[in-house]
Amino acid sequence: MLYESDGLVQRIDREMMRKVLLDVHTHTVASGHAYSSLQEMAKAAADKRLQVLGITEHGPSIPGTCPLVYFRNMFVVPRQMYGIRLLMGCEVNILNTNGSLDLNDDYLDRLDIAIAGIHGNCWKGGDKNQNTEGMLTVINNPKIHVICHPGDGTAEMDFEQLVLASKETHTLLEINNHSLAPQRKKTVAITNSLEILRLCKKHDVPLILSSDAHISFQIADYSRIMPLVEEVRFPDELIMNYWPEQFFQYAGIEM
Repeated sequence: MLYESDGLVQRIDREMMRKVLLDVHTHTVASGHAYSSLQEMAKAAADKRLQVLGITEHGPSIPGTCPLVYFRNMFVVPRQMYGIRLLMGCEVNILNTNGSLDLNDDYLDRLDIAIAGIHGNCWKGGDKNQNTEGMLTVINNPKIHVICHPGDGTAEMDFEQLVLASKETHTLLEINNHSLAPQRKKTVAITNSLEILRLCKKHDVPLILSSDAHISFQIADYSRIMPLVEEVRFPDELIMNYWPEQFFQYAGIEM
């Protein structure tokens, strides 16, 4: 893989990188617009020698996603599958600048992992300050572990405030591979992701990379993210995907 940095073309040697051991933001057919079953996703994660896989179906405000009973019944799913640790969770929708969510605490308490993000088809936003205040409310919610794709451009944010709040609360900010796909037409996603990476490096704040896989072949695919990581020279020790035990401890998720 090649990328441009300071006018020089450099090569990213994947074999020299830390081993990616977890991907906690993925979707199955239950989300309504993804293409692999839960077991297909788990098997693919095992084939890629991951240790941890998160299945995070969309919350109820996304058209076509699974019914609420799906999240009530997740106790039936084995948490060890094909030799990997499986986390059953939800990509919860942030609905407005008050930080309202589309799953209540009863449902959040049933999840192994809760990630929360903004989606344009169910978001009522405001100006930059209002959007930031709403996101800060969610970051300070102890039931939320990860903020997904904060830099995709759906809502303008003060990223330094988010990074500082992330450091205080241990709610991880995500860099999202899916948001960087050209087909998504997220025109500011690269610029915003670079800013988040630089701010996390500046303030010594861990973050997490996510594939946001909607088919099994995309699991642990961070190919659009890694050139940005290299451009910023982001430290390996701050990327939670390489350190599963630290991830569980930092995020406060039961091992």
